[in-house]
Amino acid sequence: MELSSKSEYALLALLQLADRYQDDEPLQIRQIAADQDIPDRYLEQLLATLRRGGLVRSQRGAKGGYLLARSPWTISLLDVLRCLEGADANIADDDGRDRPLESAIIYEIWVEVDQAANNVLQRYTLQDLKDRRDARKQLDLMYYI
Repeated sequence: MELSSKSEYALLALLQLADRYQDDEPLQIRQIAADQDIPDRYLEQLLATLRRGGLVRSQRGAKGGYLLARSPWTISLLDVLRCLEGADANIADDDGRDRPLESAIIYEIWVEVDQAANNVLQRYTLQDLKDRRDARKQLDLMYYI
């Protein structure tokens, strides 16, 4: 299993939006793009997809930009990946019954892997990412002092 650059960029942008959630201050695309080193046009498309998926909202005007649509502790990593990649992007819609024996066995294991990954991704939220990042920053500060 591999994390796509699309998903990684989206998570980086969402993490930055999570930092501003309590302040209710929107961030502009160019600011996020510059801070996270994401191409502006690509980020624009990602945020549009996340907006359609109900994870972010946009605010118009001079002080406009993007904000999280929900609190960071209610947005799971699975929510983000499903929004970007589709409901069950990893597993085909068939049930594996019409496959040759060896292929069916591989399919069964892959379904199990997919379910385990989904369980982990459902358990972690944007707030968890933010907390881990903040804890690591704190450790790095303590290490250098």
